[in-house]
Amino acid sequence: MRRKWVGGNWKMHGSRALASSLAGAVVDADIADVDIVLFPPFPYLREACAACAGSRVAVGGQDLSEHESGAFTGEVSAAMLRDVGCGAVLAGHSERRRYHHEADAQVAAKVACAMDHALLPVLCVGESLEEREAGRTAEVVSRQLGAVVERCGIAAFERIVVAYEPVWAIGTGRTASPGQAQEVHALLRSQLARDDARIAGSTRIVYGGSVKPGNAADLFAQTDIDGGLIGGAALQATDFLAICAAAR
Repeated sequence: MRRKWVGGNWKMHGSRALASSLAGAVVDADIADVDIVLFPPFPYLREACAACAGSRVAVGGQDLSEHESGAFTGEVSAAMLRDVGCGAVLAGHSERRRYHHEADAQVAAKVACAMDHALLPVLCVGESLEEREAGRTAEVVSRQLGAVVERCGIAAFERIVVAYEPVWAIGTGRTASPGQAQEVHALLRSQLARDDARIAGSTRIVYGGSVKPGNAADLFAQTDIDGGLIGGAALQATDFLAICAAAR
């Protein structure tokens, strides 16, 4: 059985005080049987890492550069994330793809760089509302996943979490129904299975898109949904912990 995974993406929210208190509340809850990773903004990684030190709760970066080092002002390398205590990193979040025009090849390079530095990559894939309405969901997510398979190889997915996050359901209050989400998750798993059925069966594929305490259990009960990448609800300890409990 695949172990459940829940990530909390704080996006560009918070403060030093919130980072310490929120991370501390998650650590104190000590939820067993679920892998939990918090993704605070870069300035608050130190506080979150300090609060989570010695616990089962990990901390990750919201993005990384595909470059090892150099004249890339404003970028953060995988080595830097490891240096401050991170164990994971998001790659290809829809907001990075949309606002920063990150292409599939760049996202795949970021995943490869993360793995080179022993960071757990959380590969985000998902379609826009226009793409869904045009019937292109399978085409879009298959292309995004395929770019990483091509760059990193199927064996890499033993150390990658895939997050399906339909762009139309992020921060909108709209959520894919459990059936809609399960359909895409099954598609992604079947794509991996074409290369290696064993790895496809063990890869954790989680859902992101307006997950709340009220819908988490129904989403997580689906056969191919192995947890969630949580946005807004991750900023409230009670909501986030209720979602983590639903994944147990």
